Amino acid sequence: MSNEYRLLLFDIDGTLVTTGGAGAVAWKRAFTDLHGIPADIGQFTDAGMTDPDVGVQTFEAVLHRTPTPHELIQLLQRRLEYMPETVAESTGYRVLPGVEKQLRQLSRAGHLLGLVTGNVDGAAHIKLSRANLTRWFTFGAYASAGVDRPAIVQRAIERGEGIVGRRLSRSEVIVIGDTPRNIHAAQVAGCSSIGVATGHYGRDALREAGAGHVLDTLEEELPLG
Repeated sequence: MSNEYRLLLFDIDGTLVTTGGAGAVAWKRAFTDLHGIPADIGQFTDAGMTDPDVGVQTFEAVLHRTPTPHELIQLLQRRLEYMPETVAESTGYRVLPGVEKQLRQLSRAGHLLGLVTGNVDGAAHIKLSRANLTRWFTFGAYASAGVDRPAIVQRAIERGEGIVGRRLSRSEVIVIGDTPRNIHAAQVAGCSSIGVATGHYGRDALREAGAGHVLDTLEEELPLG
């Protein structure tokens, strides 16, 4: 039974889709509304960070203090309010090469597909819904699962185990992502990882981070053995 399927955990941004900067535009509108500063998150944050971390670090950089919990909640909520329109308006939004075919094949082969993302739940679904990709994912773990990616991966594994009704060996779990943070999270959780060089990091950076395998795009067959 253990060899019949894998728990495959996919990152979103840079792995499945690129929103063409739609997330950054939503952040900018939220900061402008709430604080009168059109903050550019790209100046203060890195790819692979969780939404709460992005909010805190950008807030600290432009307002020179740490946000209160209430201020952070307001910022996350206001950004989420703008996300549907910024994603819909984005001319740079695209599904990355091979994604749709790969997800269909993996799903139909009986693998259990989940999301592991630093997005808050609502933002993740908005980003995927434009391309109708949510249909391939039975479950997910999001920024609400913890402030760091290892906690998110661990939560995803627990949720996957709840669905299949048994404990999974870590050899049955694979994280697929485009940043060293994805690879590190898999290492901490004790599971395998596949790096995909469709985001901000190339093959060498993903190998150096410790990825078990590295693909140029998801047009390539996933090494699941």
